[in-house]
Amino acid sequence: MTRFMSAALPIRHLLLALLVVAIWGANFVAIKVALRDLPPLLLCAVRFILVAVPVVFFVPRPAVAWRQLAVYGLTMFGVHFGFLFLGMKLGMSAGLASLTLQFQVFVTVALAAVVLKERVTLVQLLGTLTAFAGFGVVALHTGGDVTVAGLACVLLGASSWGFANFYSKRLGRVNPLALVVWGSLFVPVPMLLASLAFEGPALIAHSLTHVGGATVFSVGFIVYGSTLVAYSLWSWLIGRHPASTIAPFTLLVPIFGMLSAAVVLGETLPAWKLEAAGLVIAGLAVNLFGPRWIAARRAAVRSS
Repeated sequence: MTRFMSAALPIRHLLLALLVVAIWGANFVAIKVALRDLPPLLLCAVRFILVAVPVVFFVPRPAVAWRQLAVYGLTMFGVHFGFLFLGMKLGMSAGLASLTLQFQVFVTVALAAVVLKERVTLVQLLGTLTAFAGFGVVALHTGGDVTVAGLACVLLGASSWGFANFYSKRLGRVNPLALVVWGSLFVPVPMLLASLAFEGPALIAHSLTHVGGATVFSVGFIVYGSTLVAYSLWSWLIGRHPASTIAPFTLLVPIFGMLSAAVVLGETLPAWKLEAAGLVIAGLAVNLFGPRWIAARRAAVRSS
């Protein structure tokens, strides 16, 4: 896997890619800390208010219809992160959330296969089954670091992310940073309304007036570090290297997520967590590299 990831990648760009996935992994720790003071739906609204403003005044709107932008923003950011934050509040540890959220990859593949009739190879099916075994290990250990409600919410968030990935295929080639910033505009109003309905004005007022320094830092990290800075660096790397060279680095996000949660939050890493992580990451790797490896082998056989 390392050979695929680092091929023709200058050391400075390799370090930048590692920095981005480390930030994305640590972001789950920041979310967990922010949830100590802010309820999940309110946190989601605050995040995307700060993502959009004031950057939206300096980034041109992407060349897509308003309806498409709304669907993308609500599924990629609103439903995705609303359920992720809710799941983590309801009992999903930061490390396991970073792992379980990778379910989005398989939702994307499934939608592409069913709707777009994209061919799913036998090796991809094997990778999917391997990863699902990892999710099954997580499900079998509900209690403590993971609750049934927390797991269900994170899986719903991952499903929304997977749908947004699938939907974004219809948007064509657009500026990814502009898509993030303008798509974020559609999140605050529904999230604030949902927060008012389910979390209540009293909790909202109390939370906003009792925000601690750790929460302020965490929200800043979530908004500026994980969203604007990391996403911009990622887009910069994707623009200079083949996606097949850069995309595999995302396999490291759950590793950084689980390690940072262990170091900062003191989350334990028992054998079952490592087993689940190994199965999910192996399944993702098979999905990503399997078809390419088989194609390379067939080409080698034909040329010999």
